[in-house]
Amino acid sequence: MPSLTDPNANALSSPSALIARLAAGAHDCVDAAEALNAGCQCVSLDRQALVSALARDPRDGALQAMIAESRPHLFAESMAFVSAAHVQQMADLIAATHRVVALPGWQDAVLAHAPESARHVTGASGVFLGYDFHLSDAGPQLIEINTNAGGGLLAAILGRAQRACCDEVAEAMAAMQGHASGDLERVFFEMFRAEWRAERGDAPLRTVAIVDEAPQGQYLLPEFLLFQRLFERHGVAAWICDPSELAHTADGLTLHGQRVDLVYNRLTDFSFDTPASCALRDAWFAGSAVITPHPRAHALYADKRNLVLLSNPDALRQIGAAEADIAVITAGVPRTEAVTAAQAADFWARRRSLFFKPASGFGSRGAYRGDKLTRRVFDEIIAGDYIAQALVPPSERRLSVGGEAVALKMDLRNYVYRGQVQLVTARLYRGQTTNFRTPGGGFAPVLAVPCGHEGAA
Repeated sequence: MPSLTDPNANALSSPSALIARLAAGAHDCVDAAEALNAGCQCVSLDRQALVSALARDPRDGALQAMIAESRPHLFAESMAFVSAAHVQQMADLIAATHRVVALPGWQDAVLAHAPESARHVTGASGVFLGYDFHLSDAGPQLIEINTNAGGGLLAAILGRAQRACCDEVAEAMAAMQGHASGDLERVFFEMFRAEWRAERGDAPLRTVAIVDEAPQGQYLLPEFLLFQRLFERHGVAAWICDPSELAHTADGLTLHGQRVDLVYNRLTDFSFDTPASCALRDAWFAGSAVITPHPRAHALYADKRNLVLLSNPDALRQIGAAEADIAVITAGVPRTEAVTAAQAADFWARRRSLFFKPASGFGSRGAYRGDKLTRRVFDEIIAGDYIAQALVPPSERRLSVGGEAVALKMDLRNYVYRGQVQLVTARLYRGQTTNFRTPGGGFAPVLAVPCGHEGAA
């Protein structure tokens, strides 16, 4: 593979040169994507196009300033390349997982240890499931599933603000944008409307509350503002608020006296157990507002203990999963185990090949690579509620940042609704986990490298 430190790097940094070299050999689209990630420098963020994409409302000047001044590493400077074969493998695994989660046996198993709020049944499915993958020699590996995955709207806008310096990539970008975006903002709004109609039929959707803890201090506040604009453009009043600002009465869920029809829930209080979430909890049980995503979706998909069941083919057979689905899932989900004190010695001996995560955690909080563990931290893990997942290191995107060649880690997030992938994006970073603090890193559009005579996915 070409390297940024290779004396021929300048010649190899052109996508057309890389594609020509790969086409002359026996390499496939997986090799091509790896080569482009290692050597292609020519696809980059068009800052002016990004400003134009964001400038759709008189209030957006403040939004642009917020991103530029306090979130300079929200958007990566370059695209990431993924083979169309890997894009399809991720979609196949997601569809198989969706079918397994629908099985009564799965729901009985995972709801047995879920909180009371997760047992409440609703018509809404839950917006923005996020399936996060690392790429390995064995193909895409599912690291985790999230129910309130952030960044979808940011990534959709980012995809429209890219430039290419050769015809091959320009054509692939045009195919990608025409195939994948299809006005993703409209697709996202229709997803919320589908959630509303699943519970309210043809009744008009008038108001939405975008809810997170102390939203003005959240790093992804720009996305909340963009969603507010999106709802307003479709004739729906939208507010951004902390859950403690909501009230629930006999008249339903309200925000400062205004009735709330639908809640776009960005909280990490997944079960509505904290005092600040009491109004949401009451509305959830009363059915007086449509809440999405919700505690049941989190319990069915995103509780990290579910990965133990999902990575066990025998357990999947016992709950009635189809063999074809089991094969797809087994190939793409790293083995995951519940950490127990009784097996402490075994886990310590194998720690270098494991990644430890709190079962009820989110993001990177409390997560540790086993080869970085001290004995003190390991003892805390054993005393807590953790899972251990077979370690799958992230792949890399090599870039020139400030004139210096750097290797950024890369993970892939699939935004999913009802088992269908809406958008695939990458996150580039340095360190143990994604952090949006890395120069040159952040959200990066994914360009699918076609296999054979396929078009870009």
